[in-house]
Amino acid sequence: MQRLAIITTHPIQYNAPLFRLLTERKKIAIKVFYTWGQSGTQVFDPDFGVYRKWDIPLLDAYEYEFVENTSSKPGSNHFFGIINPDIISRINEWKPDALLVYGWAFSSHLKVIRYFKGKLPVFFRGDSTLIDEAKGVHYKKIVRRFLLKYIYQYIDIALFTGLKNKEYYIVHGVKESQLVFAPHAIDNNRFEVNHDLEQKAVEWRKDNSINYDSIVFLFAGKFHPKKDPLILIKAFREINNTNAHLVLAGDGVLYKEMKNLAMGLPNIHFLTFQNQSQMPLLYHLCDVFILPSRGPGETWGLAINEAMAAGKPVLVSDKVGCGADLVIDSENGYIFPAGNCMELVSKLNLFINRRNELKQMGQKSQVIIQNWNFSNLADVIENQLNYSLC
Repeated sequence: MQRLAIITTHPIQYNAPLFRLLTERKKIAIKVFYTWGQSGTQVFDPDFGVYRKWDIPLLDAYEYEFVENTSSKPGSNHFFGIINPDIISRINEWKPDALLVYGWAFSSHLKVIRYFKGKLPVFFRGDSTLIDEAKGVHYKKIVRRFLLKYIYQYIDIALFTGLKNKEYYIVHGVKESQLVFAPHAIDNNRFEVNHDLEQKAVEWRKDNSINYDSIVFLFAGKFHPKKDPLILIKAFREINNTNAHLVLAGDGVLYKEMKNLAMGLPNIHFLTFQNQSQMPLLYHLCDVFILPSRGPGETWGLAINEAMAAGKPVLVSDKVGCGADLVIDSENGYIFPAGNCMELVSKLNLFINRRNELKQMGQKSQVIIQNWNFSNLADVIENQLNYSLC
């Protein structure tokens, strides 16, 4: 059986199901090398300076190893936060036939990519886009172009996540022949509609004095400037519709400012940080899911995959990378210009005026997202490994 070494920073809920599936299918053998050096039970969140402990299994049913990280300031938010002196020897000891590396912007990951180029096929996975890039000619952009073209010469295959990600690779010198579409996926089945979730959602609405026929908009994520949850509260102040409700689930540095801005608006509801086991229910509380990010750094937005798998229409800003692939205007949602409050108000009113069509829009979301799944992603990885070793 052909062997694929996977190099990534730490266990996350978006990757663990894929690693389990690849192992269960037994078409290839995998071993995951976690380079951050953290345990699988909790992960340090650099945005808040706290540890998050996920309540779903992230290390079950696949082979993995935590590689020692000797960085004096360990973390995934800077290049020298991941330094693994013995990463090459640990990988070589397992004797893989190829490598799949998630992200280059860490000292050890770049070292691995450069070392194994020409020795083994090097597959690369990242979801960067050009969305945040400044227009025109700038010194920093020229330098970055040069740097990324240098880095990507060391990869053999880029497993691109969607249209915006593909554009990014092409601009940075990756050839069409090196680009393989590998859909950005989540565990769709975990978020599908079921009777228990629907009943709990109905009960939650009753507990929060929300009528059955009211429309509920949801934002779930970090209360952070990049996500721009403040614009949602500003937009709701403009709407002034008592039959429309906004639920904001999460925490972060903007919490106090958000609470102050929402003061006096009984149709805005705050929920605390929700762990992974509660996320399917959270999506079923709403009629429409919103990701209003202004960036920089909002690459894809996997929360949109989750909301669509739950059968919800979506509203995203044009800074959210998945919009080009997953949002069909007026069919399953809308895209608005990031930071434009009046355009956001206009789109919210469109949903309110189409209240009776939201279920059909949500069904369209489910149709669109059904092929963005782990099974198809696993097919791509297995097939590419076989092809590269022929």
